[in-house]
Amino acid sequence: MAYDETTFRRPGGDEDTPTDPAAYRRRVQYDDTAGTTLDQSLRAPVTTGALPVVEDERDRLGIHLGWEVVLLVAAGVIGFLLFREDSGALQRPALDTLLVTGAAIGLLTLGAGLSLRAGVPNLALGPIALAASLQYAENSDKGLLQALVPALIIAAAGAIVVSVLVAGLHVPAWAATLAAGFGAVVYVQLRVAPVDVQGDWDPTDQAFLIFGGFALLAVLGGGLGAVGPVRRFVGRMRPTADPARRRGVAAVVPAVLALVLSSLFAVGAGVLIAAQAGKAGEPIVPGTGLEWTGIAIGLALLAGTSAYGRRGGIFGTLFAVTALTLFLDYESRRELDIALFAIAASLMVAGLLITRLVETHGSPYASGPEEWNAAASNGTTWSPTLPETWNTPATPPARSDRWDDGPWGAAR
Repeated sequence: MAYDETTFRRPGGDEDTPTDPAAYRRRVQYDDTAGTTLDQSLRAPVTTGALPVVEDERDRLGIHLGWEVVLLVAAGVIGFLLFREDSGALQRPALDTLLVTGAAIGLLTLGAGLSLRAGVPNLALGPIALAASLQYAENSDKGLLQALVPALIIAAAGAIVVSVLVAGLHVPAWAATLAAGFGAVVYVQLRVAPVDVQGDWDPTDQAFLIFGGFALLAVLGGGLGAVGPVRRFVGRMRPTADPARRRGVAAVVPAVLALVLSSLFAVGAGVLIAAQAGKAGEPIVPGTGLEWTGIAIGLALLAGTSAYGRRGGIFGTLFAVTALTLFLDYESRRELDIALFAIAASLMVAGLLITRLVETHGSPYASGPEEWNAAASNGTTWSPTLPETWNTPATPPARSDRWDDGPWGAAR
């Protein structure tokens, strides 16, 4: 008897051997009732083409409101310390100066918060504000409008160019705006000496109106950001999968608006700073302005705006700006002499911690750790009380490849 006699061969030829895993699964794990194999039912479905957006864009506002209560308490404590240090600091005319300072810092923070929410952080805010201060100082003798309008036009044009670069090439906004900030620093450092303010406009005469305008913008912007469709529209640039993937044409509009408006806010802040310095008889000193970028971004993060975009609070910007304005006056009266870069670094670190808090508790899925679901594709969740549902066939299919079949089988 030859070894290769057909009696000892398995049906199907050499390609269907017991060592063939695919053949083994076809014969043993076939499910007659479900029409699929067991190993396929346990696998995750394979998707092709573009990756789906899996993030739920519903955000919780409770964590923001809770943190804003903490900011309000902090502002109240700092205000009490300032009042105890000098009760005249919260009375006119010192109060007017304090309100103008708060409005200038608030405009920078509004620009930072808007650009962060849109997912296009504007790091050129500080250099733009300093450049606008110098522009106003040198041309304020011609009138407020003639000193302000050119700065607004240049800032808006530069922001449009940067936004086209960011939206067209889909490159990180922080890198593009940082390059624009360096360009503004070059304009500032063309001055080799401090510049005296030529005009005599005194913003403290409208201190309550100016600060009230900032407060209205902050609360109105936060309230609109709490509306789901508005928040999703503004935060379209927030990465959900691969951050280098283009977000589509719909994400271009909010990105452009955020960069342009934030740059205009920075110009307004720079003009207020220069006008207030002129009233005090102080010149505008050339520098980089990056410390004000750090303060603006840090305050926006501390207010509850997420560094990843989209998420933010309602009253956080107003409370955070108020607390810092009071602290700067208190620090000046106590002669603590804290560098602005040190304050900016502290705000940034604290703001990043708040971002982690907001991202952890602001998501609707933040109640517990993610669990692996081994349920079959029919959606049934396994529990110890349920019977086994392996869907094994009641009558296994007849097999012709058993070792006891054939002429040497047990039936012989």
